[in-house]
Amino acid sequence: MADAKPTLFSRLAGVARFLFWALLIYIAAQAFFAPNQLQVKRAQALAAFQEERKSRVIVMIHRSDRVSFLGAPVGGFIGIEDSESVLRAIRLTPDQTPIDLILHTPGGLVLAAEQIARALLDHKGKVTVFVPHYAMSGGTMIAMAADEIVMDPNAVLGPVDPQIGGMPAASIVRVTEIKPVERTSDQILILADMSRKAQTQVRDIVAELLSESGQMGADRAAEVAKTMTEGRWTHDFPITVRTARGLGFKVSTDMPRSVYGIMELYPQAGSRRPSVVYLDSPSGGAMPQPSPPSEPAESSPPARR
Repeated sequence: MADAKPTLFSRLAGVARFLFWALLIYIAAQAFFAPNQLQVKRAQALAAFQEERKSRVIVMIHRSDRVSFLGAPVGGFIGIEDSESVLRAIRLTPDQTPIDLILHTPGGLVLAAEQIARALLDHKGKVTVFVPHYAMSGGTMIAMAADEIVMDPNAVLGPVDPQIGGMPAASIVRVTEIKPVERTSDQILILADMSRKAQTQVRDIVAELLSESGQMGADRAAEVAKTMTEGRWTHDFPITVRTARGLGFKVSTDMPRSVYGIMELYPQAGSRRPSVVYLDSPSGGAMPQPSPPSEPAESSPPARR
């Protein structure tokens, strides 16, 4: 009997070690295989949508993945890596093949957004940009290059006023207009000079995109470019379908259901406990849908929208 207790403890310790290593292996396997499974589903969904549309489908979605390396969410904005990938996809597309771009982004670098927009503008086939939720700032600039913009009825675009050092260029200029020069720091004066140049550059780009894409005539494009870049609104002002149409954009709300299905394959990172639950149908089961956390404000470096 004296050896019974140590033997029992030894067995329990062995079981605990086994469970620990089994759990560790399971977590490692999930981290390794889950992203691959998600990529396969995405590829299948894109292939089906391409076949349905007879087009080249490009997806640019910036939000955090629920499944990523060891659960660490990965998000982003329009950057040089994006423009390189999109430009390569456009180059590989035959001239007359339509391009469908599914766009969900808070914006990003001016250079990257402009490169993508100009490449879409130069494509000879029809270009359609789908905005299922939002395409703000640089995303709106890209949408301006499309022959047609398809938005969910509740989706939004945004102003394209440049941001300098994390501040609105228009506001920096305004400070120098209301504050005496002798009481204004050299840094602010330099930023104001950069801001005026950025406003002019972006206004010219927007006017060119709107007129050459056929969204509107040259005179109206110049007016809209001024409205979109002068700082009339805050940078996160939502330009709804109604407002976009009022400005002169060619906007449709005939969003294919396939686009929503593709968006579901790019889940927003969040807690396991859903904060929103709804029934898929009156007789269906509960479909938990996590509410995405608020998008962080852009940490805008110079020349970023």
